[in-house]
Amino acid sequence: MTTATDLADCSALDLLALYRSGRASPLDATRAALARIERLDPVLNAFCFRAPEDALLAAARESEARWRRGAPAGDLDGVPVSVKDLILAKGWPTLRGSRTVDPKQAWDVDAPASARLREAGALILGKTTTPEFGCKGETNSPLTGITRNPWNPQKTSGGSSGGTAAAVASGMGPLSVGTDGAGSVRIPAGFCGNFGLKPSFGRVPAYPLSPMGSVAHLGPHSMSVADAALMLNVLKRPDARDWTSLPYDDCDYLRGLDDGVKGLRIAFSPTLGYAKNVHPEVAAAVAAAVRELEALGAHVEATDPGFHDPLEISTGLWFAGVAAIFSALTAEQQKLVDPDFRAQAELGARYSVLDLHRLTMRRIELGSHLRQFMQRFDLIATPTLAVPAFDARPAGHTPMDPAAMLGWTPFSYPFNLSQQPACTIPCGLTKDGLPIGLQLVGPMFGDALVLRAARAYETVRPIARPPLRFASA
Repeated sequence: MTTATDLADCSALDLLALYRSGRASPLDATRAALARIERLDPVLNAFCFRAPEDALLAAARESEARWRRGAPAGDLDGVPVSVKDLILAKGWPTLRGSRTVDPKQAWDVDAPASARLREAGALILGKTTTPEFGCKGETNSPLTGITRNPWNPQKTSGGSSGGTAAAVASGMGPLSVGTDGAGSVRIPAGFCGNFGLKPSFGRVPAYPLSPMGSVAHLGPHSMSVADAALMLNVLKRPDARDWTSLPYDDCDYLRGLDDGVKGLRIAFSPTLGYAKNVHPEVAAAVAAAVRELEALGAHVEATDPGFHDPLEISTGLWFAGVAAIFSALTAEQQKLVDPDFRAQAELGARYSVLDLHRLTMRRIELGSHLRQFMQRFDLIATPTLAVPAFDARPAGHTPMDPAAMLGWTPFSYPFNLSQQPACTIPCGLTKDGLPIGLQLVGPMFGDALVLRAARAYETVRPIARPPLRFASA
């Protein structure tokens, strides 16, 4: 029997193989995940809601019985997972990191992601932390406090899926679902050293749709590319509630995952033509990673896609979405919000209808430009972030403006605007022991290609967990 400590560090695919062979059970894996949460979450603060333990263990026993009969319920039967607290989960409060949401209301709806996970037999451990309404790239809020980085708890986990990334990187369940509206899967995955995928827009159905509009994606966090492919197979299943979702894709993302990058055309853009303050250790590690892809047979060309920094487009559309949320709150609720959320709402209220239309037209031009650029290349390679994880900070620490919100993550938000699939995979550590991420961007609908390229890199540099020295054994 595998030890509890080992099980907490197993991938989802490893756990499934252990269940199949009878060498471990879903009950063992769930207890191991719960023990890891009990030990580490007081420091990391990755969970804002934990499933009632009795019900969770009962579900694990039911999964164990199905495996003994040789009849698992689905592709993730017995795998411990979590979901970000922007995603509805039936029977549990979804507070969205906000003191304005009443936890005592009826919670009787599963979002598509939660529903698909349950149908696949996954064991949902709980909800992971988010800043208020997912409003920023750091996970702090007046409701839940600061979520910290498992490589160094003095550093930020990033955001807005910071709880999801911290949980997965530290072994508090091998899989979690995050959301990404300007980088919110890739930012925390890059800071926390795990794999994070923002699929093509609409690949993973969502309900209710994000107030931030068509920049918002849902995607998997994992410690291996294959685990993310497995989870995407589940999450992409159709749900009629999302009228923006893509037609059902019956592709098995695990198939062809090991086909490599030989012959693929990669545009390596270390600054996207405008990022002026990339940390030198980040730049060096990403350049080395791209050389490794070239050694694996990819054709690499150093070139920029040829567009100006779309920060104003991204933040303008984002702030308008925040203003819409804020305006729907009562005066008493508005007094309770995160000062960063309030500042974003005030900035968003300044935009006129004509301003927003112009931003939308500029977004359309960017999307068209990138669609044409991808006729020449299979992938774009960039750093995930311009900087390593910085110090963890409370809400309202810095005056809010576009640069404060996203200036340090210039590589993420363009591909929300264009809706292309993009992932981050760890490609090294700084001298201070903090993760560095490589971003791989594919053409629209090229989710399988992004996963395949990331898997090729993973064969050269497997993803490693943080040492977790801050917590006692």
